[in-house]
Amino acid sequence: MTERSYRVGVIPGDGTGPEVVSEGLKVLDAVRDGFATPDEWMRAFSEINHFEEQLVEATELIRKRVVAVWQVVSQLRGKVRERASRPLSESGGLTAIFERERHRLRVEPAAAARLLRALTLSLTHPLLSAEPAPADEIVSVVLHGIERVR
Repeated sequence: MTERSYRVGVIPGDGTGPEVVSEGLKVLDAVRDGFATPDEWMRAFSEINHFEEQLVEATELIRKRVVAVWQVVSQLRGKVRERASRPLSESGGLTAIFERERHRLRVEPAAAARLLRALTLSLTHPLLSAEPAPADEIVSVVLHGIERVR
């Protein structure tokens, strides 16, 4: 992972008062210098990225399975089709990925797995989506929602 740096523009006297800006700069310096060492920051970013990468890989598998299942189901007739339309079973593997990151979740790992699977299904199903959504986009919506970052 490469180290990133950000340039933050600060204009003292921009209506918030020079003392607010100088105190804000002290906070930014303290966070940069005192909160964690560069190695700790890199490890934290790596862990976050690894979690999202695992979810993207799992979501890609789900997407492929949804497409394959719907190709088969679309060929079925009558009672066979009725038997194929039952609720999704639990996904132990996906739940396990969420379980490892339980401390980051607002919902239980099994519920997070169901949400990811349901969103993947709805964004991949040929009757609901003209073009299947990419796995990384689905994961981003599950983890971060649809609200713009302010």
